[in-house]
Amino acid sequence: MVALAEEEMDNPTFRSDTVLSDVHLHCPSKRHLMVRLNAVGQPVFLSYFKLLWSTEDLASGKHVRETTTGRELQCRSGDELCDKDSSNTEKEGELNSEGVEALLDDDGDLEVVRRPRSASDLQAEDVLRDIVCPVILMKGKEDAFEDEEQECTCSNVVKIEHTMATPLEDVGKQVWRAAFLLADYILFKRDTFRCCSVLELGGGTGITSIIMGTVAKRVYCTDVGEDLLTMCEQNVALNKHLLEPGGGEIKVKELDWLKDEFCTDPEAPYSWSEEEIADLLDHCSVIMAADVFYDDDLTDALFRTLYRITHNLRDSCTVYLALEKRLNFTLRHMDVTCEAYSHFRNTLNDLENIQDGKMKYTVEPIKLDFCQSLVYERIEQL
Repeated sequence: MVALAEEEMDNPTFRSDTVLSDVHLHCPSKRHLMVRLNAVGQPVFLSYFKLLWSTEDLASGKHVRETTTGRELQCRSGDELCDKDSSNTEKEGELNSEGVEALLDDDGDLEVVRRPRSASDLQAEDVLRDIVCPVILMKGKEDAFEDEEQECTCSNVVKIEHTMATPLEDVGKQVWRAAFLLADYILFKRDTFRCCSVLELGGGTGITSIIMGTVAKRVYCTDVGEDLLTMCEQNVALNKHLLEPGGGEIKVKELDWLKDEFCTDPEAPYSWSEEEIADLLDHCSVIMAADVFYDDDLTDALFRTLYRITHNLRDSCTVYLALEKRLNFTLRHMDVTCEAYSHFRNTLNDLENIQDGKMKYTVEPIKLDFCQSLVYERIEQL
């Protein structure tokens, strides 16, 4: 059974309706252990995502150093390399002008003396992300988790259970770049979010809420589906070491955009109590959502939910939306388009143009020139 699973992982095949996020393939973890099968039989993997700041610095508000991506470090190393090479060339030129002969081998070929590898080169290798493949945890190798447990105590690692390829309706169980982008912004502007009460719509695996929980007072991380919410709650538990320094609290709750009311059935898992609803409406000052704009009907439902909740809040709030523009070639247009993004922009414009005498929305783009605190590929489509 395990051998068959390994074969399938070595030669993956996906149905036409399968959606795959590549974030987990570019994280600094050297392996992804399959920890279990979820309620619908999908393999669940555990990945480690590196924080370039420590939680102690987050709690104290210090910015210890400017973060550097692997690509930037590589360029800097390359600059150093070019400077060294140019200086060597100048020295060689001086020697040649003095009549020193070039080094030739027995066949008359020029012998090039390789410079020793510098520390900057080795450091660049450590920072650059390797494309890695998932590893199946085979029966009898449960002790493979011992190394992982040691790494779990690190204050600069976010641990996330997730799936790797799902049907469209289960994409919340994967990790997506826009969630990391929003998490980066939270860490960059952490003083803005300190001690806030926050609502996340479509929290998925919970990674953005977890990062928000390092600075905010309380985060309501919401989505729909018991299996997904169970995974999210597990991720919150896995990262309690990140939340403890700041004393943040994360509550995982169900919030269905296709319904007009909060789920208050005490028999339903992840339902809301009347006290929690009151707390949200009285104190929420930040609403956020990341990579949830991929289906037009769900986009419409989200904006309806957003309007309904903001209409009932005691005070005004700021909404942060992050997404990745995904370009696709469509036969209808016979061109490369981004229909989901276009619909999102149109709906956002409709929200801004609301004139009902009750609510006013102002839309402001955020420049993506803030530093990167999580290791992922910040592409231009974000």
